[in-house]
Amino acid sequence: MMRSEREMRSTILEMAESDDRIRSVILNGSRANPHAPRDPFQDFDIVYIVTDVESFRRNPEWIRRFGEIMILQTPEEMHSPPPAKDGSYAYLVQFMDGNRLDLTLYPISRLDTMHRDSLSILLLDKDGLLEPFPPPSERDYLPEPPTAKKFADCCNEFWWICTYVAKGLWREELVYARHLLDQIARTQLEKMLTWHVGERTRLQENLGSYGKYLEWYLEPELWELLLNTYADARYGKTWAALFAMCDLFRRVARPLAEKYCFEYPFGDDGRVSAHLRHVHSLPKTAKRIY
Repeated sequence: MMRSEREMRSTILEMAESDDRIRSVILNGSRANPHAPRDPFQDFDIVYIVTDVESFRRNPEWIRRFGEIMILQTPEEMHSPPPAKDGSYAYLVQFMDGNRLDLTLYPISRLDTMHRDSLSILLLDKDGLLEPFPPPSERDYLPEPPTAKKFADCCNEFWWICTYVAKGLWREELVYARHLLDQIARTQLEKMLTWHVGERTRLQENLGSYGKYLEWYLEPELWELLLNTYADARYGKTWAALFAMCDLFRRVARPLAEKYCFEYPFGDDGRVSAHLRHVHSLPKTAKRIY
């Protein structure tokens, strides 16, 4: 039976209250956000301010007191991605009952260097160490307007990498092409979409991690076009996704350039788009590109 939010909070606080090494408890993330949709998949993002991180680290079994574990990750013990090495230590825990706990131990000795997330609620402070927390807000998660440099770099990287996607597709190197399309080109597209939505919403709406709330804010026509940028494993569909991505990118980038008085790279767009169409129709027996 999945424990309720009240039961999980009680377990988290009881653990802290019974252990003298734990001096404060902070709740971060979506459960601290009054605007976040509520569902059973929400993590419990918890920070324990502790007197001695290493004593917990030496005894990994203590984390099992929170419940039966399905899978556990300790990022500070991993090589990829590299650990933060800021004195903290995290336990990312998926429990068998469906709950998930992202628990960070933060040393009290480094309290003055800890970033205070705008989505934070102070649940416990045994010693009055922390200044009162303001009401949680999405301030730290709102989009920022582009600078001319960031906009230009985004456009350049997007159109540059599209030529590599086309090369991979013509060579029938699907994994290579899809990595470039789905990881690198899409990252630039999502950046442009974030600026687009930020401009439409006056930078007052949080799009969530990895743009998970984009559907709420994109115009229906642009949302449908974004859906068309996701392809199955067939080459024809992947070509279509590439062309859809290019179309969507220019549709949002050009008005943004006009809005912010930036220079849109019409030349790059035109030359690369023509090149993509050319490579798409290039026979497999070709010995030259042009």
